[in-house]
Amino acid sequence: MMVRRAGDADGGGNPPARRAVRNAKLAALPIAFAGRRAAGVGKRALGRPASEVNAEIQRRTAQHFFEVLGELKGVAAKLGQVLALYEFGLSPELAEPYRIALSRLQDATPPMLPRTVHAVLAESLGPDWRENFRSFEDRRAASATIGQVHRAVWHDGRTVAVKVMYPGAREAINSDVEQLRRMTGLASIIVPNADIRALTEQLAECVTAELDFAAEAQQQEVFANAFADDPEFRVPRVVAQHGDVLISEWLDGIPLTRLISGGAQAERDRVGMLALRFVLSAPERSGLLYCDPHPGNFRVLPDGRLGVVDFGACVPWPPPEFPILVHDIGDALFNGGPAELEAAIRRHGFAAAGTAVDMRALSEQLLPYTDLLRHDIFRADSTWLRRRVRAGMSPRLSNVNRQLTMPAFYTPFARSILTLLGLVCQLGTTGPLRDEMLRWSPELAQVMARHRTRTEGSSDLTAARMRRAAAADRDAAAG
Repeated sequence: MMVRRAGDADGGGNPPARRAVRNAKLAALPIAFAGRRAAGVGKRALGRPASEVNAEIQRRTAQHFFEVLGELKGVAAKLGQVLALYEFGLSPELAEPYRIALSRLQDATPPMLPRTVHAVLAESLGPDWRENFRSFEDRRAASATIGQVHRAVWHDGRTVAVKVMYPGAREAINSDVEQLRRMTGLASIIVPNADIRALTEQLAECVTAELDFAAEAQQQEVFANAFADDPEFRVPRVVAQHGDVLISEWLDGIPLTRLISGGAQAERDRVGMLALRFVLSAPERSGLLYCDPHPGNFRVLPDGRLGVVDFGACVPWPPPEFPILVHDIGDALFNGGPAELEAAIRRHGFAAAGTAVDMRALSEQLLPYTDLLRHDIFRADSTWLRRRVRAGMSPRLSNVNRQLTMPAFYTPFARSILTLLGLVCQLGTTGPLRDEMLRWSPELAQVMARHRTRTEGSSDLTAARMRRAAAADRDAAAG
C-alpha cells in the first residue's frame, strides 16, 4: 500500500510539493512550446497565415503556462500574479486566453484536503488545537500564494481568519526558483523586454520572506497600529501566530475582483482613490512599503472602509537614496530635457557606465506617465495603461528598455507601484490623482511647484509678447 505524505499531489487537490512532480510540470512547459513551434512551421508550409499560426501558439502557450503556475503555487504563482499586469499590453484577441488562464490561476487553485489542514494546525498549535476555537470551517474561504485561509470562531467569540501554510511550501519554492531560472526564454514570450532573470530573483526573495509568518504578524501589527480607528481603512489585528499558522481578525466585505467586474463607476472611483492613498501613505504612517496591492488583498467593508489583508510582502521604506531619486528624475521629466534625464538615470543607477541609451526614445516612453500629474482630474483605465505597457513591451531590438537596468533598492517599489497602477486602472479610476500623489511625496510637490512657476512665467512672457505685437500692429495701422 502506498502512503502519501502531507502536501503530495493527490486526487483531493493538494498542491504538489514533491520535487520530481513539480520539476516535471515546469520542465514540460518549454518542451511543449518547442513542439508547438515545430508544428507551426508545418502549418505555415501548408499555407496557413503566419499571423494566425503565431496567435494560436501564443494562445496555447499562455493557457498551459498559467495552468501550470496555478497548480504549483509558490514563486510560480507569484510570477503569474505579476505577469497579469502585462495582459493590458496585449491586443484584445490575444489578451483573452491570458485573461481566462489568469482567472483560473487566481480563483481556481486546488485546495488542501481537511486532513492536511488539520495536520498543519496540530503541528503549529498542538494536538489539542481545536480547543482554541469555538468552531472551525474546513472549507477554505480564500487562497493565498503559499497557503489558504479558513474562517473560524476564536475561543473568546471573535470571528477570525486562519491562514495555513501549504506543507512542503519551503521546499517547493526552492524548487520553483531553480526551474524558473531555466524558463527565462519562455517567459520572454509573454514579457519580451523584461529582465525575467532579475524579476524571478526578486519574486523569489519576496515569496521567501512571505514564508516567515512571525515576521508577517509583526508587520501586520505595525500597520494595524498605524491605521487604528482610521475612518477610511481597516487593518485586522493579529490574534495569534504559531509556526505555519497566522490568525487574524476576520473582515467581511466585497472583494475588489467583484467590484472590478461589475461595480458602479462612482464606487470604483472612490475605492481606486482609497487604494492609492493607502499604498502611498503607508511609508509615512508605518515606515513600511506595502508591496502586494493586488485586488485579492482588498475588500470594501459594510461601513464603506477599505479593508486590507496579507502583509507578508512589506519592506522598510524609504531608503535614503529614494527621495533624491524621485526629485531628480521628476525634475528632469517636468523641468528639463533628454540631457537632464540622462544625467539623472545614470546618477541613480538605471544605466550602466559606458552603455549608450537612446534618450529621445526613453523620454517619449516616460513622458506619457506624467499625465497623472498634469491634470486636476485624471482617468486611469485599461486603455491608457495598455498604450503605456505596449510601448514598453515592444519586441524591437531597438527598444530602449533593453539598454536600461534597475538598482536593487528600487525593485520593491517597482513591484508595488506597478501592481497598484494595474489595480487603479482595472477599476477605471477617475479622480484627483495628482493631489493624492503630491500629498505623500514632498519631492514631487517641489518638482511640480517649480514646473508651475516655469509654466506660468512662460505664459506671462508669451502674453506680453502678444500684447507688444498687437500694439505694434495697431501703431502700424494708425500710421
